[in-house]
Amino acid sequence: MNRTPVLRSLLLGLLVASPGVAREAKEYDADVHYEESDLPHYDLPPVLVAASGKRVVTAEEWHSVRRPEILSLFSHLVYGRVPEPARAIETEFEVVQTDPQFMEGRGTRKDVKIHFRNEQGEISMHVLVFVPNGVERPVPAFLKHSFNNTQSKDFDASATRPGRLRNGWPLGEMFERGYGFCAVYHQDLVGHNEVGFLKGIHRLFYPEGQSFPKAHEWGVLSACAWGAMRAMDYLGLDEDIDHKRVAIMGHSKMGKAALWTAAQDERIALAISAQSGCAGAALWRRKSGETLKKMVTRFPYWLCRNAWKFVEQEDDLPVDQHMLLACIAPRPVYVHSSVDDTWADSRGEYLSAFHASEVYELLGKKGLASEASPKVGEPIIQSDVGYHIREGGHSVELYDWRRFMDFADYHFKR
Repeated sequence: MNRTPVLRSLLLGLLVASPGVAREAKEYDADVHYEESDLPHYDLPPVLVAASGKRVVTAEEWHSVRRPEILSLFSHLVYGRVPEPARAIETEFEVVQTDPQFMEGRGTRKDVKIHFRNEQGEISMHVLVFVPNGVERPVPAFLKHSFNNTQSKDFDASATRPGRLRNGWPLGEMFERGYGFCAVYHQDLVGHNEVGFLKGIHRLFYPEGQSFPKAHEWGVLSACAWGAMRAMDYLGLDEDIDHKRVAIMGHSKMGKAALWTAAQDERIALAISAQSGCAGAALWRRKSGETLKKMVTRFPYWLCRNAWKFVEQEDDLPVDQHMLLACIAPRPVYVHSSVDDTWADSRGEYLSAFHASEVYELLGKKGLASEASPKVGEPIIQSDVGYHIREGGHSVELYDWRRFMDFADYHFKR
């Protein structure tokens, strides 16, 4: 197997970490394009034309023919499919701790362990569930793909910022709006930049003799998505959470995972992608900011190995990311960008949402009406495809959280 991308990734890590060689790191990215005038001409694959060449004109054709085709292509060529486990996996849900007086009694916190085991081994994920007190339950909730370790103090109540978690997230405002909040940690089941796949969830799926995913099998992002779907399994049993009104959200790498999770799992009622960029909401074919080549060089196994075949050949991909967003339809989807996050290609993120809109409209929903990106600070909320772009860089700010809650309010509380 060609390990060149791994070596390049390690080399880049050394370059970025060493101030003395910052010039080399800059030269490494000298081929990155940000200006619209520098981008290639491209033609998007039609989202409403089936593999047979027939145009999809009804909701039934979309759901029974075209959507399954698209999901299969993403599964085998981009993110990697989850194989059937060689030996049955036993799943156990364990509520290990409950605090009904969290945040000075404003909510209840539950620490939940989900255990997976078979003859190949055992691994657990730690899911956090927060529910507001003093409201009628079950409540709608946000499910977040989290960079923060759910077993760390990041999820304690802040001592200096009332209503916030220590990581800054506005849990108090979510409680006030009647929302629960759940978090899954992206490294519980697989390493952030995993290259071995022998210690995490993958080994429970291997048949005898296999020690690494096949070219079409799941990488890191698919493992993160699989974990979030197992959290949904638990939420379906938790009487405090309305499992039919769960919005999944993720930022950056986790925004990519959130979209892939929602596209596959129709139990998820609403999806939010924050600055997800390449392999998230942004279009591959624009080659703006981060590209497929950059991704598989730095993070070779976030995607499946089949994705490597399309490096600098993105036009040969039979899918693009507008089709991933379209697979979430008719459920609402919201895309968040920022002006200074040029690596994530904010224009490409918006265009992806715009081109996905024709599927929403086919299904009787409201998409984005204009190909022109909205002005900074003018969010599109009252739509089934929502969007905002704000000033600033690669982060999730209070402004963004409030827009996410506004979008959820519009769809969950009407």
